[in-house]
Amino acid sequence: MTLARAEQASRRYGDVLALDRVDLEVRAGELVGLLGPNGAGKSTLMKLLVGLRRPSSGRVELFGGDPRDAASRRHIGVTMQETGPPSTLRVGEVVDFVSAHYPDPVPRAELLDRFGLADLARRQTGGLSGGQRRRLAVALAFVGRPRLVLLDEPTTGLDVAARHTLWDAIRAFHDDGGTVLLSSHYLEEVEALAHRVVVIGQGRVLADDTVDAVRGIVGVRRVSLVADDLPDLPGVVRTERVDGRLHLLTTDADELVRALVTARTPFTDLEVRPTSLEEAFLAITSADVPADTGRPTTAAAGGRPTTV
Repeated sequence: MTLARAEQASRRYGDVLALDRVDLEVRAGELVGLLGPNGAGKSTLMKLLVGLRRPSSGRVELFGGDPRDAASRRHIGVTMQETGPPSTLRVGEVVDFVSAHYPDPVPRAELLDRFGLADLARRQTGGLSGGQRRRLAVALAFVGRPRLVLLDEPTTGLDVAARHTLWDAIRAFHDDGGTVLLSSHYLEEVEALAHRVVVIGQGRVLADDTVDAVRGIVGVRRVSLVADDLPDLPGVVRTERVDGRLHLLTTDADELVRALVTARTPFTDLEVRPTSLEEAFLAITSADVPADTGRPTTAAAGGRPTTV
């Protein structure tokens, strides 16, 4: 069952085309990571899906209806990038206020404990740190026991421990049957949480597939080794030296290793592995995407359409 959908959705802000004919489906039970650089259109797409903005062309649906209708938004939870509860209210009072809008809210104590906020219940929100306010904003998205949660950069400003607390809460919600659309610029966050990744760049969907398939789209592998000097090697797209090790991104790892052996290059501790999501992300979003293209192809390790 499709819970949220965009079909050829475009959005302009004056002369700026923020989204360009985007197609996206979020189905029940999925945990989808929305990945892209700043200005790619992620937040604009989120706002269309929850009814905060209208598409300039194309259409969006939420639970089969118009996202601007209150009935369509009844079963969602949302945390946008910019949120700000009244500074004079206490954390517990903010939770109670939001809970009053739902017929069966998560009990205050349970919610605060789940998001690591139990010790802050009596603290005024104006006295919270930026990370604490962010955790509260994310927690409020789950108060009404939603079927679909949309989180726009949920862990911005959090330390490592707080980030992992949020990850655990998101995973628990998903394990209980909830659906999540998560936008993040933390690549390790998407890799740790998402089962499906949608990469957006220049307002367009560049890739939509599993994490492994997104890595495979660029056809690049990482070859790491210890060596002093290297000859010219085939298919190397990037080279970096870190802590005495050379890391080579290559389109043909087998040919590269054969060239090393043929050239009698001294090396030790050879390792070949797939690219990380970060490396795939950089390769995809650094490519020029002409404005008049949008041909659907198929990702290397999966079956979803991928725009290139």
